[in-house]
Amino acid sequence: MEQRNKLIMTLLIAAVIVVAVLSSFGLGLFGLNTPEVKLPDASPTESGTGTGLGNAALVEVTPETVQSVLKTLSRPGSYTRTVTIETFSDTASNTETARVWVDDGWTRVDLTYDGGWVQHSIVGDGVRYLWYNGGKHYVSFPADSKEADLAQQIPTYEDVLELDQSLISDTGYQDREGLACVYVTVTVPELSGYLETYWVSVSSGLLVSSETYKDGTLAYRMSAYTMESPVTRADFSLPDGTVLHTVS
Repeated sequence: MEQRNKLIMTLLIAAVIVVAVLSSFGLGLFGLNTPEVKLPDASPTESGTGTGLGNAALVEVTPETVQSVLKTLSRPGSYTRTVTIETFSDTASNTETARVWVDDGWTRVDLTYDGGWVQHSIVGDGVRYLWYNGGKHYVSFPADSKEADLAQQIPTYEDVLELDQSLISDTGYQDREGLACVYVTVTVPELSGYLETYWVSVSSGLLVSSETYKDGTLAYRMSAYTMESPVTRADFSLPDGTVLHTVS
């Protein structure tokens, strides 16, 4: 998919290894007899120390039902959190952090690279605005629905809803840093030897962790176990002072 190619290019420009990116998924529509989904009890906040899986042991999640489970989840409309992105190669590793604010369809990302330079992005109304290191000049270009995730250098887990079931190798519920999560492991068809696993919080509907393995070796990992919702303060203005969105 176009987003995967753009994500690979972004990581290469940042002088890190090529890591796995989202799968280009086949059609996986649900029929009229989709099984009823009952999610486990979970804490309503992403504290990182919330309750465990509750009744998850009573809920069966399989490659045939995981898409139905994920379909019941939705991301909050207003939140802020910090995402950690790690990439690994045989000779080096790299860590980046993304401070993220989301509100009413707008997303701001301040992505700090390992060398200390910062990429600022604002995504909304079909446009991505981009500038670096607090500079006064920015560029803008059209943005699709996945551009906000691309700015954070994280996969868009909702693509699993369109995944051919033959590419799903493992599923279930799992406690991840105190959060009850649905997890799913998939094969990346475009990249030989790559496996991706996503952990999605039951309480928030957010991707809280993702790992990519290349031939059994960890190549990419993202994590974001805490968040605050709703956003109370966020700056959605451009370097020239143009205000794109105001948090209400």
